[in-house]
Amino acid sequence: MTAISSISSSSHAQLYNYDVVRKFTLMTLVWGVLGMAMGVLLAAQLVWPELTLNQPWSAFGRLRPIHTNLVIFAFGGGALFATSLYVVQRTSRVRLVSDTLANFVFWGWQASIVAIVVSYALGYTTSKEYAEMIWPIATWVTLVWVAYSYLFFATIARRNVSHIYVGNWFYGAFIVVTGVVHVVNHISVPVSLLQSYPVYAGATDAMIQWWYGHSVVGFILSVGFLGMMYYFVPKQAERPIYSYRLSIVHFWAIISLYIWAGPHHLHYTALPDWAQSLGMVMSIILLAPSWGGMINGMMTLSGAWHKLRTDPILRFLVVALAFYGMSTFEGPMMAIKTVNALSHYTDWTIGHVHAGALGWVAMISIGTLYHMVPKLWGREQMYSTALINAHFWLATIGTVLYIVAMWVNGITQGLMWRAVNVDGTATYSFVEALEASHPGYVVRLIGGGMFASGMLLMAYNVWRTLQDAPQRSGAGARQGEAAT
Repeated sequence: MTAISSISSSSHAQLYNYDVVRKFTLMTLVWGVLGMAMGVLLAAQLVWPELTLNQPWSAFGRLRPIHTNLVIFAFGGGALFATSLYVVQRTSRVRLVSDTLANFVFWGWQASIVAIVVSYALGYTTSKEYAEMIWPIATWVTLVWVAYSYLFFATIARRNVSHIYVGNWFYGAFIVVTGVVHVVNHISVPVSLLQSYPVYAGATDAMIQWWYGHSVVGFILSVGFLGMMYYFVPKQAERPIYSYRLSIVHFWAIISLYIWAGPHHLHYTALPDWAQSLGMVMSIILLAPSWGGMINGMMTLSGAWHKLRTDPILRFLVVALAFYGMSTFEGPMMAIKTVNALSHYTDWTIGHVHAGALGWVAMISIGTLYHMVPKLWGREQMYSTALINAHFWLATIGTVLYIVAMWVNGITQGLMWRAVNVDGTATYSFVEALEASHPGYVVRLIGGGMFASGMLLMAYNVWRTLQDAPQRSGAGARQGEAAT
């Protein structure tokens, strides 16, 4: 019986391409540490402005897009590459359609990230939020994305099961929409190797940019990671998803609505009022499917809540869902014009973004990586559960400190900016509002530092887990790799 089990495990291990998943997993961790360390540096610059060293390459304006791109595309994107290629093979019960193409996607994406970091540090950007990459890099990213799309969908087409698991629906929507909005927003006329001009102008350019910008938030940082949630939460909880029917309704509702929400970034601008109002209404409606997904994930733990006492990985996943529910309530609320009049251009927006980025995206990515690493390298478990526990508390407390500091700062700034004297002049100068914000920047630095420290603990834990390899037998490693 043992021999039969060993043979079966070995055959399953050879069935799937885990090599590319391992490489993406490790690079996700590397880029996560670097991206979050960059975030701590930026937070420190707002506390001590002289940290810029008066050098152009170290100025806040150049480092900030490096930070956002590292966290979104290198860390978040890496997690999505790793998990989507892992999940699509296991749920389709078939190997990736091409190992050569998988390697191209991995190395092509790493080359893109390096090019982004170097070009931004040198000051070569389009100045568009989340779309700063100049046209040669944007073109290369498009090529890599087409290869990734083919790799994913061709693998599904070859599946050995009749149905397509719902997690793959979410991954598929993230891949298609991200590719479309990236291409449309980056259409430009090159005039040199390093410069181009967009084909759009004025309010149209702004509308296309935030159609893209909010789709990055919606389809990369929400829909893609919901695909992750639908596979790894049931796996870690060892329970089936609470409602498969709800997951399908959730999918169609969220992809139908999210694409329309971008105009809420342009309230009180030159954008036509009807477009602003459309963005606001769609954002408010979006609350329903967002919470439908959050509730579906939470209810999956029915009968398994006791596991939270002893399973820190599951705690990461559940707290991520809680932050997802909170940030997807806060977003529609901030899209309401009267609320936006207070919150826009303030640190409240920064707090909202990081409630989603740290609380939802990073937390669920971390929990997922902790789940995957032992299976990918044939271990029984991570090197240290105590370190995972410590990481959980550093991440949770750090996130709370960060977002609360930014909430307080944002509301303070909004109220100070709108305060007027009886003669109609501003009650407070901008500098006075900035001085009032300084304590919040200190707290943000502390919270961000705690979160980044947790990532260092994770890197050490993963390194020690991988170092344990020589102590495992070949058969044991294969069994761990093939385990479901």
